[in-house]
Amino acid sequence: MKLELSFDRWEMRRPFVTSQGGLSSIETLTVQLEHGGARGWGEALGVDYRGEDARTMGDQIEELRREIELGADRTTVARLLPPGGARNALDCALWDLEAKTAATSIWRRLAVEPRPLTTAYTLSLAAPAAMAAEAAAHHDYPILKLKLDADEPLARLAAVRAERPDAVLLVDANGGWTLDLLQQIATRLAELVVAMVEQPLPPGADDELAGWSSPVTLCADESCQTRDELDHVAARYDMVNVKLDKTGGLTEGLALADACRQRGLELMVGNMLGSSLAMAPAFVIGQLCRFVDLDGPLLQASDRQEAIRYEGAVMQPPPRALWG
Repeated sequence: MKLELSFDRWEMRRPFVTSQGGLSSIETLTVQLEHGGARGWGEALGVDYRGEDARTMGDQIEELRREIELGADRTTVARLLPPGGARNALDCALWDLEAKTAATSIWRRLAVEPRPLTTAYTLSLAAPAAMAAEAAAHHDYPILKLKLDADEPLARLAAVRAERPDAVLLVDANGGWTLDLLQQIATRLAELVVAMVEQPLPPGADDELAGWSSPVTLCADESCQTRDELDHVAARYDMVNVKLDKTGGLTEGLALADACRQRGLELMVGNMLGSSLAMAPAFVIGQLCRFVDLDGPLLQASDRQEAIRYEGAVMQPPPRALWG
């Protein structure tokens, strides 16, 4: 098997800002595997709050080049690499290679009939009026996800709700709140018909959520990377955001989704940003989810040549020329 690594820089349409900072471009790692005339590929941005970036992921994979080129399969990759972006890119490339080698599709392999998905559109953290204007500009997106921090979250939320009374509103604090703040504003969040609050407290600090009954659905993101965290998560959250960069690929992503459903936890699929190549395997997880947040390509100035087709908020299944 032949392994190739490449790095791609993607400019954002406008600065992407969360409670943890902002960025104007991203760099992703692309892994390509060739065997028997077939070629599979996968993409990862990495989990930044765990110290990953495209270059560190590339170094992880280069250290294992010999084992990979000797014909590592997905089980071997899961043994060689920890959960994270490097394993995600390799795992997804192997899924793609397996489908192409067998002249089949991911959907036939999983016995799933894919349906179009409606993605949320993310509003970057900004002044209340600016977020409201952005919400109005995207009036054809029925689900909006607001990036909020601890500074005037209700003012920003109320401004967006006034502009978009029709929208399903999701809130993502990226761990930027405290339990005191969450409890102070929880009733108002419910009054503003917030459908879900994602990662309100930092990982580790969310022990405080145990035993507290929230009036709005709480979703774990940074607090849940793989199935190993589910005992902790199930006692504190109602939902889990499955991101393939966190899980280390589609293989663990599917296993995590199944384990969540067995525990009665609702599902969301998310992205760390990236092109249609990163969204394509996540689209598989999206078939199982209440909320879909796969708007990465919509936030970028460009995309892959063979891209997922977005018709407003509606994503079509990835073309076979792209992945799977």
